[in-house]
Amino acid sequence: MSNLSQDQIKRYTRHILLPEVGVTGQKKLLDAKVLVVGAGGLGCPISLYLAAAGVGTIGLVDFDTVDASNLQRQVLFTTEDVGKPKVEVAAKRLKALNPDVTVKTYQVALKSDNIMDILKDYDMIIDGTDNFPTRYLTNDAAVLQKKANIYGSIFRFDGQVTVFKTPEGPCYRCLYPEPPPPGEVPSCAEGGVMGAMVGTIGAIQATEAIKLITGIGKPAIGKFVIYNSLDMQFRNLKLHKDPACPICGTNPTIKQLIDYEQFCGMKVEETQTKQVVTAKDEIDPLELKVKMDEKQDFFLLDVREPNEYEIANIKGATLIPLSQLPNRFHELDKVKGKEIVVHCKSGVRSRKAINFLKTQGFDHLVNVAGGILGWSDQVDSSVPKY
Repeated sequence: MSNLSQDQIKRYTRHILLPEVGVTGQKKLLDAKVLVVGAGGLGCPISLYLAAAGVGTIGLVDFDTVDASNLQRQVLFTTEDVGKPKVEVAAKRLKALNPDVTVKTYQVALKSDNIMDILKDYDMIIDGTDNFPTRYLTNDAAVLQKKANIYGSIFRFDGQVTVFKTPEGPCYRCLYPEPPPPGEVPSCAEGGVMGAMVGTIGAIQATEAIKLITGIGKPAIGKFVIYNSLDMQFRNLKLHKDPACPICGTNPTIKQLIDYEQFCGMKVEETQTKQVVTAKDEIDPLELKVKMDEKQDFFLLDVREPNEYEIANIKGATLIPLSQLPNRFHELDKVKGKEIVVHCKSGVRSRKAINFLKTQGFDHLVNVAGGILGWSDQVDSSVPKY
């Protein structure tokens, strides 16, 4: 490790003054290499604090571009950045914050065929993703390469953080051996998220990375931190290593990366959906517009939440949220003989609603592919997208 320059001593003086960190700890930070997966709500505060701390090499993985809906919480971006690749904008901001830092960008979707090659050059990985296939992929790659995986997740007003590190502690599969059924857990795009709360979780993840790099304190290995921002409450749960875990257990059966979309049921779900919602049982927004213009006799059902309906709605639709449908489906008895056209935000919840209504004896059901977002894109651009 090289000596710190005068400029570096000045920049990192608040770290150096901490006896637990000192010059030695700051040198470790400057020599560290951390891969951040996701440059979104969590990735922004994570990478900002890593760069500010002087982590020498930061890798950013994200294939997405900046959207206006990101700006409520993704603090690396500005209005002028909408439409630009996230990793490019992020790298520029991080370098402006700290010229000491090398930022490597990967504008790709992380997959089984590229993650091992990307991760091999880094000391640890920080998971800022929002989907189950990538979480399992990130976990398995970290276990196979014997590297720490600093996990965080957010939804609405809640957040979770832990450090998965084997063999010292459990991995993600020890906590969640099986993924939930596709569509069972709403995404932040569907359920919303408190923007400021994302900063809290991301900052905690960055703190855990700094602790691991410098060797100070007790990392959250085997500790699951749950944050409820509405009640301002933190809870700590103990996590235990599962001896039967298929990848980090006593007799692991997973020794290489797998097809994570298939494992998480996405390909299976697609097949199952087609069995229930066949081509003739699905229309696009333009076809819905034709049905409305021709004044065809059908019933339009919106299964989103009331707050979503307030943001945007299709005139003439009746709102019964999917969460309330099991207790309110009898309200549809009066239109049971009609064709019922169901829509939600993007088409996922409406499919689930159709599957449920079929079990209750409803036959004439049609799903609107693309939901109200598709309606805004294809029919009426004045309908807000959210």
